[in-house]
Amino acid sequence: MKLLKALNLRGWLLVGTAACGVVLAGAVATLGSSARAGAALEERKLPMKFNWVACEPNCRGWVSAVGIITADTPRDFEEFSRGRQLGGATVVLDSSGGSVNDAITLGRRFRNLGLLTTVGVSVQNRGGQSARPAVAPEAYCESMCVFLLLAGKKRYVPEAAHVRVHQIWMGDRADDAKAASYSAQDLMIVERDIGRLAKYTFDMGGAGDLLSLALSVPPWEDLHQLDAGELKLTNLVTTDLVADVLPHVDISAPAMAELAPKTQARFGAEPEQPAKSTKTAEALVPTGGVATPVAASQK
Repeated sequence: MKLLKALNLRGWLLVGTAACGVVLAGAVATLGSSARAGAALEERKLPMKFNWVACEPNCRGWVSAVGIITADTPRDFEEFSRGRQLGGATVVLDSSGGSVNDAITLGRRFRNLGLLTTVGVSVQNRGGQSARPAVAPEAYCESMCVFLLLAGKKRYVPEAAHVRVHQIWMGDRADDAKAASYSAQDLMIVERDIGRLAKYTFDMGGAGDLLSLALSVPPWEDLHQLDAGELKLTNLVTTDLVADVLPHVDISAPAMAELAPKTQARFGAEPEQPAKSTKTAEALVPTGGVATPVAASQK
């Protein structure tokens, strides 16, 4: 919570996260100790990190993107990409969401680079130091991660992956959204950022059905998991062939661990801070007692 509270102090944050509370679901012994699985879960609660997973000689490799999208994430990606030829590479996402406007910024950067996207947990050195890395398909892409997925020039979602959406809401009022009060300024912020998200969605080739499904899930309900039909209806999936995004890569590996997320996107009050605040969205889970200035988040 200390980390999430610190993130809130960065400015206006539209929060879109799906799972800071996590549980193990199923055995993880096949990929190592429970400590290793626990570490993977902890990564999802931290700011997003980018790593290059190399799998030469017959595989180009891919970008592993794990964690919450914060105000620093677009800059972190620029630093990661410096000196790398990422054009046309694949990004493997494992994220519970995050900052709305920063996710939009990052998504546009993905599209400019012609990146491909999928959902999964990158597993390196499976079976020994000489073994080729693999992608475990049972991973989560929730809240604003779904819109990062949409940024891919080609997009593949494994059958075992969980793609979940929900509404944008005020971060400091999501725990008891029905009882909270809202100002005209709050409504203005929500409508403004929904407009930004709508423009981005259509620019990326997404369908209005994606926004419709996400905005129909209020903060007092669980996130909605998109089924195979909805993934196609929303244009989140452009191919049924994993080879279109990850040629020569094993995606049959079991997942390291599972999340049982419930989250939501929210909005909050303007901090007493410099005017250069990013006024963006970030991922948080309703936990009660969020520090001020509060952020907005998406369920």
